[in-house]
Amino acid sequence: MNPALSKLPVSDSWAPDSWQQRVALQQPRYDDASELAEAGAHLAQLPPLVTSWEVLALKQSLADAQEGRRFLLQGGDCAESFADCTSPVISNRLKVLLQMSLVLVHGMKKPVLRVGRFAGQYAKPRSADNETRNGVSLPSFRGDLVNSPEFTPAARRPDPQRMIQAHAHSALTMNFVRALIDGGFADLHHPEYWDLAWVEHSPLAAEYRQMVAGIGDSLRFMETLAGPIAGFSKVDFFTSHEALLLHYEQALTRQVPRHPGWFNLSTHFPWIGMRTAALDGAHVEYFRGIRNPIAVKVGPTVNPDQLLPLIDALNPDDEPGRLTLIHRMGNAKIAAALPPLLEAVKREGRRVLWVADPMHGNTESTSNGYKTRRFDNISGELDQAFDIHASVGTRLGGVHLELTGEDVTECMGGARDLSETDLDRAYKSMVDPRLNYEQSLELAMLIVRKSGGMA
Repeated sequence: MNPALSKLPVSDSWAPDSWQQRVALQQPRYDDASELAEAGAHLAQLPPLVTSWEVLALKQSLADAQEGRRFLLQGGDCAESFADCTSPVISNRLKVLLQMSLVLVHGMKKPVLRVGRFAGQYAKPRSADNETRNGVSLPSFRGDLVNSPEFTPAARRPDPQRMIQAHAHSALTMNFVRALIDGGFADLHHPEYWDLAWVEHSPLAAEYRQMVAGIGDSLRFMETLAGPIAGFSKVDFFTSHEALLLHYEQALTRQVPRHPGWFNLSTHFPWIGMRTAALDGAHVEYFRGIRNPIAVKVGPTVNPDQLLPLIDALNPDDEPGRLTLIHRMGNAKIAAALPPLLEAVKREGRRVLWVADPMHGNTESTSNGYKTRRFDNISGELDQAFDIHASVGTRLGGVHLELTGEDVTECMGGARDLSETDLDRAYKSMVDPRLNYEQSLELAMLIVRKSGGMA
Protein backbone atom coordinates (compact mmCIF):
# COMPACT_ATOMS: atom_id res chain seq x y z
CA MET A 1 0.00 0.00 0.00
CA ASN A 2 1.37 3.41 -0.91
CA PRO A 3 2.13 5.58 2.13
CA ALA A 4 0.38 8.67 0.72
CA LEU A 5 -3.33 7.90 0.89
CA SER A 6 -5.88 10.67 0.51
CA LYS A 7 -9.49 10.45 1.60
CA LEU A 8 -11.60 8.49 -0.89
CA PRO A 9 -13.90 10.91 -2.74
CA VAL A 10 -17.59 10.21 -2.10
CA SER A 11 -19.37 8.95 -5.21
CA ASP A 12 -22.97 7.84 -5.66
CA SER A 13 -22.22 6.02 -8.89
CA TRP A 14 -20.07 3.06 -9.80
CA ALA A 15 -19.58 1.23 -13.06
CA PRO A 16 -17.13 -1.46 -14.20
CA ASP A 17 -15.15 1.24 -16.02
CA SER A 18 -15.27 3.98 -13.36
CA TRP A 19 -11.75 2.98 -12.33
CA GLN A 20 -10.54 4.64 -15.53
CA GLN A 21 -11.11 8.03 -13.89
CA ARG A 22 -8.47 7.24 -11.25
CA VAL A 23 -4.72 6.71 -11.29
CA ALA A 24 -4.14 3.09 -12.31
CA LEU A 25 -0.77 1.75 -11.20
CA GLN A 26 1.02 -1.32 -12.55
CA GLN A 27 -0.80 -1.23 -15.90
CA PRO A 28 1.00 -1.97 -19.18
CA ARG A 29 1.34 0.75 -21.77
CA TYR A 30 -0.53 -0.46 -24.83
CA ASP A 31 0.55 1.28 -28.00
CA ASP A 32 -2.73 0.83 -29.92
CA ALA A 33 -5.90 2.04 -28.18
CA SER A 34 -8.20 0.63 -30.86
CA GLU A 35 -6.58 -2.82 -30.58
CA LEU A 36 -7.08 -2.71 -26.79
CA ALA A 37 -10.73 -1.69 -27.17
CA GLU A 38 -11.36 -4.46 -29.72
CA ALA A 39 -9.83 -7.11 -27.45
CA GLY A 40 -11.86 -5.84 -24.49
CA ALA A 41 -15.09 -5.95 -26.50
CA HIS A 42 -14.31 -9.50 -27.64
CA LEU A 43 -13.55 -10.58 -24.08
CA ALA A 44 -16.78 -9.05 -22.80
CA GLN A 45 -18.75 -11.38 -25.10
CA LEU A 46 -17.02 -14.57 -23.96
CA PRO A 47 -18.62 -16.82 -21.32
CA PRO A 48 -17.69 -16.15 -17.69
CA LEU A 49 -15.19 -18.42 -15.97
CA VAL A 50 -17.12 -18.78 -12.69
CA THR A 51 -20.74 -18.31 -11.63
CA SER A 52 -22.39 -15.86 -9.26
CA TRP A 53 -23.74 -18.66 -7.06
CA GLU A 54 -20.25 -20.07 -6.62
CA VAL A 55 -19.02 -16.59 -5.67
CA LEU A 56 -21.78 -16.19 -3.07
CA ALA A 57 -21.15 -19.69 -1.69
CA LEU A 58 -17.49 -18.78 -1.17
CA LYS A 59 -18.52 -15.56 0.54
CA GLN A 60 -20.61 -17.51 3.03
CA SER A 61 -17.74 -19.91 3.69
CA LEU A 62 -15.38 -16.98 4.28
CA ALA A 63 -17.92 -15.60 6.75
CA ASP A 64 -17.70 -18.95 8.56
CA ALA A 65 -13.90 -18.64 8.58
CA GLN A 66 -14.22 -15.18 10.15
CA GLU A 67 -16.10 -16.83 13.03
CA GLY A 68 -13.51 -19.60 13.41
CA ARG A 69 -15.69 -22.33 11.92
CA ARG A 70 -13.38 -22.87 8.92
CA PHE A 71 -9.71 -22.34 8.01
CA LEU A 72 -8.68 -20.87 4.66
CA LEU A 73 -5.94 -22.56 2.64
CA GLN A 74 -5.10 -20.35 -0.35
CA GLY A 75 -2.20 -21.43 -2.50
CA GLY A 76 -0.74 -21.85 -5.95
CA ASP A 77 1.73 -20.40 -8.42
CA CYS A 78 3.31 -16.98 -8.07
CA ALA A 79 2.55 -16.46 -11.77
CA GLU A 80 0.96 -19.00 -14.07
CA SER A 81 2.28 -19.45 -17.58
CA PHE A 82 0.38 -20.49 -20.67
CA ALA A 83 2.96 -23.24 -21.20
CA ASP A 84 2.07 -24.81 -17.84
CA CYS A 85 -1.58 -25.30 -18.80
CA THR A 86 -1.04 -29.06 -18.93
CA SER A 87 -2.76 -31.92 -17.13
CA PRO A 88 0.30 -32.97 -15.04
CA VAL A 89 1.03 -29.44 -13.79
CA ILE A 90 -2.62 -28.71 -12.97
CA SER A 91 -3.30 -32.06 -11.30
CA ASN A 92 -0.07 -31.91 -9.28
CA ARG A 93 -0.92 -28.42 -8.07
CA LEU A 94 -4.36 -29.65 -7.04
CA LYS A 95 -2.85 -32.70 -5.33
CA VAL A 96 -0.66 -30.53 -3.12
CA LEU A 97 -3.59 -28.40 -1.96
CA LEU A 98 -5.74 -31.48 -1.33
CA GLN A 99 -2.99 -33.15 0.68
CA MET A 100 -2.33 -30.01 2.70
CA SER A 101 -6.04 -29.60 3.38
CA LEU A 102 -6.28 -33.22 4.52
CA VAL A 103 -3.49 -32.59 7.02
CA LEU A 104 -5.23 -29.43 8.25
CA VAL A 105 -8.69 -31.01 8.51
CA HIS A 106 -7.29 -34.02 10.38
CA GLY A 107 -5.22 -31.91 12.75
CA MET A 108 -7.39 -28.83 13.29
CA LYS A 109 -10.69 -30.72 13.44
CA LYS A 110 -12.52 -28.16 11.34
CA PRO A 111 -13.44 -27.77 7.65
CA VAL A 112 -10.81 -26.27 5.38
CA LEU A 113 -11.74 -23.83 2.63
CA ARG A 114 -9.62 -24.58 -0.44
CA VAL A 115 -8.79 -21.70 -2.78
CA GLY A 116 -6.28 -22.06 -5.60
CA ARG A 117 -4.08 -19.25 -6.91
CA PHE A 118 -4.70 -20.35 -10.48
CA ALA A 119 -6.97 -20.21 -13.54
CA GLY A 120 -6.15 -16.52 -13.89
CA GLN A 121 -2.89 -15.70 -12.06
CA TYR A 122 -1.25 -14.55 -15.30
CA ALA A 123 -0.21 -10.99 -14.37
CA LYS A 124 2.41 -9.77 -11.93
CA PRO A 125 3.36 -6.33 -10.63
CA ARG A 126 6.90 -5.15 -11.33
CA SER A 127 9.19 -2.77 -9.50
CA ALA A 128 10.03 -0.89 -12.73
CA ASP A 129 8.22 -0.31 -16.02
CA ASN A 130 11.33 -1.13 -18.04
CA GLU A 131 14.18 -3.60 -17.89
CA THR A 132 17.63 -2.70 -19.21
CA ARG A 133 20.24 -5.19 -20.41
CA ASN A 134 23.53 -4.22 -22.05
CA GLY A 135 22.24 -0.74 -22.70
CA VAL A 136 18.96 -1.92 -24.25
CA SER A 137 15.74 -0.95 -22.44
CA LEU A 138 12.47 -2.84 -23.01
CA PRO A 139 9.14 -3.08 -21.15
CA SER A 140 9.33 -5.33 -18.10
CA PHE A 141 7.78 -8.78 -18.28
CA ARG A 142 4.40 -8.47 -16.56
CA GLY A 143 3.18 -12.04 -16.95
CA ASP A 144 1.70 -13.97 -19.86
CA LEU A 145 -1.48 -11.90 -19.66
CA VAL A 146 0.55 -8.93 -20.93
CA ASN A 147 3.73 -9.98 -22.77
CA SER A 148 6.42 -12.67 -23.05
CA PRO A 149 9.57 -13.13 -20.96
CA GLU A 150 12.03 -13.26 -23.89
CA PHE A 151 14.10 -10.08 -24.06
CA THR A 152 13.14 -8.89 -27.55
CA PRO A 153 11.03 -5.90 -28.64
CA ALA A 154 8.34 -8.16 -30.14
CA ALA A 155 8.10 -10.39 -27.06
CA ARG A 156 8.02 -7.53 -24.56
CA ARG A 157 5.40 -5.50 -26.42
CA PRO A 158 2.16 -5.47 -24.37
CA ASP A 159 -0.33 -7.33 -26.55
CA PRO A 160 -4.09 -6.97 -25.87
CA GLN A 161 -4.79 -10.28 -27.60
CA ARG A 162 -3.10 -11.99 -24.68
CA MET A 163 -6.20 -11.20 -22.62
CA ILE A 164 -8.16 -13.52 -24.94
CA GLN A 165 -5.48 -16.18 -24.61
CA ALA A 166 -5.51 -15.84 -20.82
CA HIS A 167 -9.27 -16.34 -20.76
CA ALA A 168 -8.90 -19.48 -22.88
CA HIS A 169 -6.13 -20.95 -20.69
CA SER A 170 -8.08 -20.08 -17.53
CA ALA A 171 -11.16 -21.80 -18.96
CA LEU A 172 -9.13 -24.92 -19.82
CA THR A 173 -7.67 -24.98 -16.30
CA MET A 174 -11.07 -24.48 -14.68
CA ASN A 175 -12.64 -27.17 -16.85
CA PHE A 176 -9.99 -29.71 -15.91
CA VAL A 177 -10.13 -28.89 -12.19
CA ARG A 178 -13.93 -29.15 -12.18
CA ALA A 179 -13.74 -32.48 -14.03
CA LEU A 180 -11.22 -33.85 -11.53
CA ILE A 181 -13.26 -32.72 -8.53
CA ASP A 182 -16.59 -33.92 -9.95
CA GLY A 183 -15.05 -37.21 -11.03
CA GLY A 184 -13.95 -38.14 -7.51
CA PHE A 185 -10.31 -37.04 -7.65
CA ALA A 186 -10.78 -35.56 -4.16
CA ASP A 187 -12.53 -38.66 -2.79
CA LEU A 188 -11.33 -39.35 0.76
CA HIS A 189 -11.78 -43.05 0.07
CA HIS A 190 -8.90 -42.82 -2.43
CA PRO A 191 -6.25 -40.35 -1.21
CA GLU A 192 -3.69 -42.50 -3.02
CA TYR A 193 -4.81 -40.61 -6.15
CA TRP A 194 -3.04 -37.60 -4.67
CA ASP A 195 0.43 -39.15 -4.43
CA LEU A 196 3.25 -37.47 -6.31
CA ALA A 197 5.78 -39.96 -7.66
CA TRP A 198 8.84 -37.78 -7.10
CA VAL A 199 8.30 -37.55 -3.33
CA GLU A 200 7.84 -41.21 -2.49
CA HIS A 201 11.09 -41.09 -0.48
CA SER A 202 10.25 -37.84 1.29
CA PRO A 203 11.12 -37.66 5.01
CA LEU A 204 7.47 -36.69 5.56
CA ALA A 205 5.98 -39.54 3.52
CA ALA A 206 5.69 -42.02 6.40
CA GLU A 207 3.97 -39.52 8.71
CA TYR A 208 1.57 -38.48 5.98
CA ARG A 209 0.68 -42.06 5.00
CA GLN A 210 0.08 -42.96 8.64
CA MET A 211 -2.32 -40.04 8.84
CA VAL A 212 -4.11 -41.12 5.65
CA ALA A 213 -4.42 -44.68 6.94
CA GLY A 214 -6.00 -43.40 10.16
CA ILE A 215 -8.51 -41.31 8.24
CA GLY A 216 -9.36 -44.26 6.02
CA ASP A 217 -9.91 -46.52 9.02
CA SER A 218 -12.20 -43.94 10.64
CA LEU A 219 -14.16 -43.48 7.43
CA ARG A 220 -14.67 -47.21 6.97
CA PHE A 221 -15.74 -47.57 10.61
CA MET A 222 -18.39 -44.85 10.25
CA GLU A 223 -19.70 -46.36 7.01
CA THR A 224 -19.87 -49.78 8.60
CA LEU A 225 -22.21 -48.33 11.22
CA ALA A 226 -24.18 -45.85 9.13
CA GLY A 227 -23.72 -46.88 5.49
CA PRO A 228 -22.19 -44.71 2.76
CA ILE A 229 -21.89 -41.11 3.91
CA ALA A 230 -22.44 -38.35 1.38
CA GLY A 231 -19.87 -35.59 1.08
CA PHE A 232 -16.62 -37.55 1.18
CA SER A 233 -16.27 -38.02 -2.57
CA LYS A 234 -16.15 -34.32 -3.50
CA VAL A 235 -14.85 -31.08 -2.06
CA ASP A 236 -15.62 -27.43 -2.66
CA PHE A 237 -12.83 -25.74 -4.54
CA PHE A 238 -12.49 -22.10 -5.56
CA THR A 239 -10.05 -19.97 -7.54
CA SER A 240 -8.35 -16.64 -6.87
CA HIS A 241 -5.89 -14.27 -8.48
CA GLU A 242 -4.54 -10.78 -8.07
CA ALA A 243 -6.92 -8.63 -10.13
CA LEU A 244 -4.08 -6.51 -11.47
CA LEU A 245 -4.88 -5.84 -15.13
CA LEU A 246 -8.07 -3.83 -14.85
CA HIS A 247 -9.04 -3.91 -18.54
CA TYR A 248 -9.21 -7.71 -18.25
CA GLU A 249 -11.20 -7.64 -15.01
CA GLN A 250 -13.60 -5.01 -16.36
CA ALA A 251 -14.45 -7.12 -19.41
CA LEU A 252 -15.38 -10.06 -17.20
CA THR A 253 -17.47 -8.02 -14.77
CA ARG A 254 -21.09 -8.92 -15.36
CA GLN A 255 -24.65 -8.54 -14.10
CA VAL A 256 -26.61 -11.76 -13.65
CA PRO A 257 -30.29 -12.67 -13.28
CA ARG A 258 -31.76 -12.84 -9.76
CA HIS A 259 -28.75 -11.24 -8.06
CA PRO A 260 -28.39 -7.45 -7.93
CA GLY A 261 -25.12 -5.67 -8.52
CA TRP A 262 -21.99 -6.60 -10.45
CA PHE A 263 -19.84 -9.73 -10.17
CA ASN A 264 -16.27 -10.26 -11.32
CA LEU A 265 -16.72 -13.60 -13.05
CA SER A 266 -13.06 -14.09 -13.96
CA THR A 267 -12.48 -15.64 -10.51
CA HIS A 268 -14.25 -16.34 -7.24
CA PHE A 269 -11.87 -14.43 -4.99
CA PRO A 270 -9.87 -11.50 -6.44
CA TRP A 271 -7.36 -9.58 -4.35
CA ILE A 272 -5.56 -6.24 -4.42
CA GLY A 273 -1.78 -6.35 -4.16
CA MET A 274 0.24 -4.15 -1.85
CA ARG A 275 1.50 -1.95 -4.69
CA THR A 276 -1.99 -1.04 -5.93
CA ALA A 277 -3.97 -0.55 -2.70
CA ALA A 278 -3.98 3.28 -2.68
CA LEU A 279 -7.28 4.46 -1.27
CA ASP A 280 -7.87 6.91 -4.11
CA GLY A 281 -6.47 4.60 -6.80
CA ALA A 282 -8.09 2.70 -9.64
CA HIS A 283 -7.94 -0.73 -8.05
CA VAL A 284 -9.80 0.27 -4.90
CA GLU A 285 -12.37 2.09 -7.04
CA TYR A 286 -12.92 -1.07 -9.10
CA PHE A 287 -13.02 -3.44 -6.14
CA ARG A 288 -15.48 -1.42 -4.07
CA GLY A 289 -18.21 -2.01 -6.67
CA ILE A 290 -18.07 -5.78 -7.17
CA ARG A 291 -20.01 -8.28 -5.05
CA ASN A 292 -17.27 -10.90 -4.83
CA PRO A 293 -15.51 -11.55 -1.57
CA ILE A 294 -12.25 -9.62 -1.89
CA ALA A 295 -8.85 -9.48 -0.21
CA VAL A 296 -6.11 -6.91 0.25
CA LYS A 297 -2.42 -7.55 0.86
CA VAL A 298 -1.14 -5.53 3.83
CA GLY A 299 2.59 -4.87 4.28
CA PRO A 300 4.78 -3.66 7.15
CA THR A 301 4.65 0.03 6.19
CA VAL A 302 0.87 0.24 6.61
CA ASN A 303 -0.46 1.95 9.73
CA PRO A 304 -3.96 1.99 11.26
CA ASP A 305 -4.76 5.43 9.87
CA GLN A 306 -4.27 4.01 6.38
CA LEU A 307 -5.94 0.65 6.92
CA LEU A 308 -9.19 1.69 8.58
CA PRO A 309 -10.33 4.06 5.77
CA LEU A 310 -9.50 1.32 3.26
CA ILE A 311 -11.72 -1.12 5.16
CA ASP A 312 -14.52 1.46 5.14
CA ALA A 313 -14.17 1.97 1.39
CA LEU A 314 -14.19 -1.73 0.53
CA ASN A 315 -16.69 -2.99 3.08
CA PRO A 316 -18.83 -0.02 4.15
CA ASP A 317 -21.73 -2.22 5.27
CA ASP A 318 -19.51 -4.59 7.28
CA GLU A 319 -20.76 -7.60 5.31
CA PRO A 320 -19.77 -11.03 6.66
CA GLY A 321 -17.29 -12.75 4.37
CA ARG A 322 -16.71 -9.66 2.24
CA LEU A 323 -13.19 -8.59 3.22
CA THR A 324 -10.02 -10.56 3.89
CA LEU A 325 -6.79 -8.87 5.00
CA ILE A 326 -3.68 -10.82 4.05
CA HIS A 327 -0.72 -9.62 6.11
CA ARG A 328 2.73 -10.14 4.61
CA MET A 329 5.20 -8.53 6.96
CA GLY A 330 8.41 -10.59 6.92
CA ASN A 331 9.83 -12.66 9.73
CA ALA A 332 11.94 -9.76 11.02
CA LYS A 333 9.15 -7.15 10.93
CA ILE A 334 5.91 -8.89 11.90
CA ALA A 335 6.38 -8.50 15.68
CA ALA A 336 6.45 -4.70 15.40
CA ALA A 337 4.19 -4.14 12.38
CA LEU A 338 1.22 -6.45 12.91
CA PRO A 339 -0.05 -5.79 16.49
CA PRO A 340 -1.06 -2.12 15.92
CA LEU A 341 -3.18 -3.14 12.91
CA LEU A 342 -4.88 -5.99 14.75
CA GLU A 343 -5.58 -3.79 17.76
CA ALA A 344 -7.03 -0.97 15.64
CA VAL A 345 -9.34 -3.23 13.63
CA LYS A 346 -10.47 -5.00 16.80
CA ARG A 347 -11.04 -1.71 18.63
CA GLU A 348 -13.19 -0.36 15.79
CA GLY A 349 -15.17 -3.61 15.58
CA ARG A 350 -14.54 -4.17 11.87
CA ARG A 351 -15.43 -7.58 10.51
CA VAL A 352 -12.49 -9.03 8.54
CA LEU A 353 -10.80 -12.37 7.99
CA TRP A 354 -7.10 -12.23 8.91
CA VAL A 355 -4.84 -14.41 6.76
CA ALA A 356 -1.05 -14.79 6.90
CA ASP A 357 1.13 -14.66 3.80
CA PRO A 358 4.56 -15.70 5.13
CA MET A 359 6.10 -15.77 1.65
CA HIS A 360 6.30 -12.27 0.22
CA GLY A 361 7.99 -10.52 3.12
CA ASN A 362 10.83 -13.03 3.16
CA THR A 363 12.24 -12.86 -0.37
CA GLU A 364 15.99 -12.40 -0.74
CA SER A 365 18.64 -12.72 -3.45
CA THR A 366 21.54 -15.14 -3.31
CA SER A 367 25.13 -14.58 -4.36
CA ASN A 368 24.49 -16.58 -7.55
CA GLY A 369 21.60 -14.32 -8.57
CA TYR A 370 18.53 -16.33 -7.56
CA LYS A 371 15.52 -14.91 -5.75
CA THR A 372 14.77 -17.29 -2.91
CA ARG A 373 13.08 -17.65 0.47
CA ARG A 374 14.30 -19.49 3.54
CA PHE A 375 11.91 -22.05 4.95
CA ASP A 376 12.92 -21.04 8.47
CA ASN A 377 11.83 -17.46 7.80
CA ILE A 378 8.55 -18.60 6.25
CA SER A 379 7.72 -20.90 9.15
CA GLY A 380 9.05 -18.31 11.61
CA GLU A 381 6.70 -15.60 10.38
CA LEU A 382 3.78 -18.00 10.47
CA ASP A 383 4.69 -19.11 13.98
CA GLN A 384 4.81 -15.50 15.15
CA ALA A 385 1.51 -14.72 13.42
CA PHE A 386 -0.34 -17.32 15.49
CA ASP A 387 1.21 -15.99 18.71
CA ILE A 388 0.51 -12.33 17.89
CA HIS A 389 -3.13 -12.97 17.05
CA ALA A 390 -3.53 -14.93 20.26
CA SER A 391 -1.97 -12.16 22.33
CA VAL A 392 -4.23 -9.47 20.82
CA GLY A 393 -7.36 -11.60 21.02
CA THR A 394 -7.90 -11.88 17.28
CA ARG A 395 -7.98 -15.00 15.11
CA LEU A 396 -5.63 -16.10 12.34
CA GLY A 397 -8.12 -17.64 9.96
CA GLY A 398 -5.98 -18.83 7.08
CA VAL A 399 -2.74 -18.90 5.11
CA HIS A 400 -1.81 -17.65 1.64
CA LEU A 401 1.12 -19.48 0.02
CA GLU A 402 3.04 -19.68 -3.23
CA LEU A 403 3.60 -23.36 -3.95
CA THR A 404 3.78 -25.96 -6.69
CA GLY A 405 3.44 -29.68 -7.13
CA GLU A 406 6.58 -29.80 -9.27
CA ASP A 407 9.99 -31.00 -8.10
CA VAL A 408 11.50 -27.54 -7.82
CA THR A 409 14.33 -26.17 -5.72
CA GLU A 410 13.42 -22.52 -5.25
CA CYS A 411 13.11 -22.05 -1.48
CA MET A 412 16.00 -23.03 0.79
CA GLY A 413 15.62 -25.28 3.83
CA GLY A 414 12.73 -27.58 4.66
CA ALA A 415 12.65 -31.34 4.98
CA ARG A 416 15.65 -31.91 2.68
CA ASP A 417 17.49 -28.81 3.94
CA LEU A 418 17.95 -27.33 0.46
CA SER A 419 20.94 -24.99 0.25
CA GLU A 420 21.95 -22.18 -2.06
CA THR A 421 23.83 -24.64 -4.28
CA ASP A 422 20.65 -26.73 -4.69
CA LEU A 423 18.83 -23.86 -6.39
CA ASP A 424 20.64 -24.58 -9.64
CA ARG A 425 19.08 -28.04 -9.88
CA ALA A 426 15.45 -27.11 -10.56
CA TYR A 427 14.70 -23.41 -10.36
CA LYS A 428 11.73 -22.98 -12.72
CA SER A 429 9.75 -19.98 -11.47
CA MET A 430 9.36 -17.04 -13.84
CA VAL A 431 8.96 -14.56 -10.99
CA ASP A 432 8.95 -15.59 -7.31
CA PRO A 433 10.29 -18.70 -5.52
CA ARG A 434 7.69 -21.30 -4.53
CA LEU A 435 7.49 -24.02 -1.92
CA ASN A 436 7.73 -27.51 -3.39
CA TYR A 437 5.53 -30.40 -2.25
CA GLU A 438 7.68 -31.46 0.69
CA GLN A 439 8.01 -27.94 2.02
CA SER A 440 4.27 -27.30 1.58
CA LEU A 441 3.31 -30.45 3.45
CA GLU A 442 5.81 -29.69 6.19
CA LEU A 443 4.32 -26.22 6.58
CA ALA A 444 0.81 -27.72 6.85
CA MET A 445 2.01 -29.97 9.65
CA LEU A 446 3.61 -27.01 11.42
CA ILE A 447 0.31 -25.09 11.18
CA VAL A 448 -1.51 -27.97 12.78
CA ARG A 449 1.02 -28.24 15.59
CA LYS A 450 0.88 -24.50 16.19
CA SER A 451 -2.90 -24.52 16.34
CA GLY A 452 -2.79 -27.28 18.97
CA GLY A 453 -4.00 -30.04 16.68
CA MET A 454 -1.01 -32.39 17.05
CA ALA A 455 0.84 -33.53 20.10
